[in-house]
Amino acid sequence: MAGGEINSGARVKAMATTHAYTVAFQGMEARIVDVQCHLSSGLPAFHVVGLADKAVAESRERVRAALNAIGLALPAKRITVNLAPADMPKEGSHYDLPIALSLLAAMEAAPADEIARYLAMGELSLDGALNPISGALPGALAAAEQGRGFICPQSCGSEAAMIPTIEVLAAPSLLTLINHFNARQALPPPPEARVIEDSDMLDLRDVRGQESAKRALEVAAAGGHNLLLIGPPGAGKSMLAARLPSILPPLSPQEALEVSMIHSVAGMIESGKISRSRPYRAPHHSASMAAMVGGGRIAKPGEVSLAHNGVLFLDELPEFAKPVLESLRQPLESDEPVPLRLSCRSCTGLLARPEMRDRLPVAPLRTLA
Repeated sequence: MAGGEINSGARVKAMATTHAYTVAFQGMEARIVDVQCHLSSGLPAFHVVGLADKAVAESRERVRAALNAIGLALPAKRITVNLAPADMPKEGSHYDLPIALSLLAAMEAAPADEIARYLAMGELSLDGALNPISGALPGALAAAEQGRGFICPQSCGSEAAMIPTIEVLAAPSLLTLINHFNARQALPPPPEARVIEDSDMLDLRDVRGQESAKRALEVAAAGGHNLLLIGPPGAGKSMLAARLPSILPPLSPQEALEVSMIHSVAGMIESGKISRSRPYRAPHHSASMAAMVGGGRIAKPGEVSLAHNGVLFLDELPEFAKPVLESLRQPLESDEPVPLRLSCRSCTGLLARPEMRDRLPVAPLRTLA
């Protein structure tokens, strides 16, 4: 009778569901994802469900190899991992760590209640090390809004530490994270993000002549206005536009946080380095609408978003596809914080459009001597 009771209790225990938390990105919005792990009797299997893409489905093999590397084997049970809400697409490799943590909690290798207090993001190597991921800063902000701590790879710790109100665990490997949760090793706080100066920025003071064009740049920079540069090839339109960020004020702390969040989602922040310089983007005239304004099956930032609080330079404006130009109509008509610096070789057919002529100051350029 006692044996039957023990087996019954073990069966109930094995059927328990553990939870870890992460985020799914929809554009710039980070939505909370509940990573649920369920162990049950049956043929040994490992399934990941919840509208996961190929990179998330492949996390099964990375988690299996990482656990083997630290001396843990998957239990001989049927393992089901559900990414809730199940109707929201999941994309990226940052689901590896929360899946592993939820599985470790189900295996009782780490305390389930402690793991549930954090939001985790990280990609696992086959040896158990944690690789850097994109979107650590928006993920840390989502954790702060939920009142949770944040777990990330060590290389992303400085980026997540930009949110000072949360506890950040920046672990170099899965093993050190397990030791931290089991009180065998304490993880140190991550270093603060480093502010770097853009030493490669071109300076407007290097330009000789073109006083009227430089005056137009100064007025546009002071008021955040859009600008249309017109002149023959070689007049210096691209040269002047590339030097426009040098006369713009540095990003304020709030603006730097906004720009850093966009660049974090795009994977453009390296080793926790942030810049106070205004972004400068100059897409090619063959850029598609999705590349310009963002979008896709799973929304990604476009050139307009990447130029937030900075400069977007469209060289050879008439060469851009008409749908791309039409997609810029709303930013031009509204008070967007992205100044649009537009350059074309000739004004033929462009200034005849009233909506363009009325909204864009024109700076004619003469050929440089």
